[in-house]
Amino acid sequence: MQSRQLILDRAMNIASVEGLESLSVRRLATELDVSKSGVFALFGSKEELQLATVRAAIEVFTAKVVRPARKAPPGIRRVRALGESWLRYTRRPVFDGGCFFTAAAAEFDARPGRVRDTIASARQDWQIFYAATTSEAQELGEITADLDPADLAFELDALARVAAEDAVLFDDDSRYDRVARIMLARLRAVATDPALLEEA
Repeated sequence: MQSRQLILDRAMNIASVEGLESLSVRRLATELDVSKSGVFALFGSKEELQLATVRAAIEVFTAKVVRPARKAPPGIRRVRALGESWLRYTRRPVFDGGCFFTAAAAEFDARPGRVRDTIASARQDWQIFYAATTSEAQELGEITADLDPADLAFELDALARVAAEDAVLFDDDSRYDRVARIMLARLRAVATDPALLEEA
C-alpha cells in the first residue's frame, strides 16, 4: 500500500534522527497531511508503528548492503564487499540521521520488549550472515586456516560501526576513509592470496 510505505519512509527518517520513541500517529499524520484515523488503522498502536518501522529499515538495509555485496564472487572478495557496502550505506545515508540501526540499538539496548527484540534479532541476523560469508571464504581457501572467521567478521563489523558513529558525531567524513584502509589492510593480512583484493 502506497500510503503505508510513505508513512514508513517518513517514520524511518524521523527515528534515525530523533529515535523511535519520537514517533507518533498524530505526528506522522500531521507531517504527511493524512488522517490520523487512517494512520492508526494501518498500525493500531505506537509499538506496532515502531515495529513496522524497524522491519521496514531491515528491508532497506538488505537492499542497500546485503544484496549489492552478494554480487561479488564468493570468498574474500565478498567479505570485502560486505564491509564496503556497509560503509557506503552509512557514508551516503539513506536517512538524515545516518544508520538507522546504530541509532535504534543505542536507544533500545537496555529496554526489554518487542521493539528491542526485533532490533536485536536484525543485528544477530547480520552478524550471522557476515560470519557465514567469512567462513565461506575460509572454506574456499582464501582466508588463513588458523583464524576464527566469526572473530574476523565481528572485527570488521565493529570497525564499520565505529566509523558510522564517529563520522556523524564529529561531522568528519574522513573516518570512513580511515576505516576502509584499516579493513582492507586486515583482509590483506589474513588472505592466502592478497592479489584477490587488488582493485579490478
